[in-house]
Amino acid sequence: MEALRKSLLIFAIVTVIIQNKAMAAQHVVGGSQGWDESTDFNSWASGETFKIGDTLVFRYNPGLHSVVEVEGESAYKSCDTSSSVNSMSAGNDVVKLNKPGTRYFACGTAGHCDQGMKLKITTVTGNAPSNQAATSSTPSSSSAAPNSRRFSTVFFTFIAVILTIQMALVFQF
Repeated sequence: MEALRKSLLIFAIVTVIIQNKAMAAQHVVGGSQGWDESTDFNSWASGETFKIGDTLVFRYNPGLHSVVEVEGESAYKSCDTSSSVNSMSAGNDVVKLNKPGTRYFACGTAGHCDQGMKLKITTVTGNAPSNQAATSSTPSSSSAAPNSRRFSTVFFTFIAVILTIQMALVFQF
């Protein structure tokens, strides 16, 4: 009986971890245009909700652009990339949003930040749904991403319930 309780506890913990992963959103910065000087990043970011556990994905042509996370709002406004917290140049860079607060990003290529290639995001806690519409610019797919995430959550919950019932039947407690 003790082994069953430990198994159920481990199962419950794994289920919670899987559900949290299913709820995290991946935000492709700039949507279908990616990290590019022709994108209006203020407009893009205003349509997104960034939550702890979500990720930002910067997609761009390496050698033409880079991503520099700058220290604060002053560096962001003045495009001072010398005060970098992190610098990336691979062309498909992922940034995990692991705590609440505001973060600032700019292109490290000379002149690009001054042309508007910079991003300010605020990560929030809580249960507000993340908006994954960033992966596409078409309205129909904007509503599809949250529905997909909802389906994943329901699916994993359903599987967890079925497995719990099966374990209860096997061990007959």
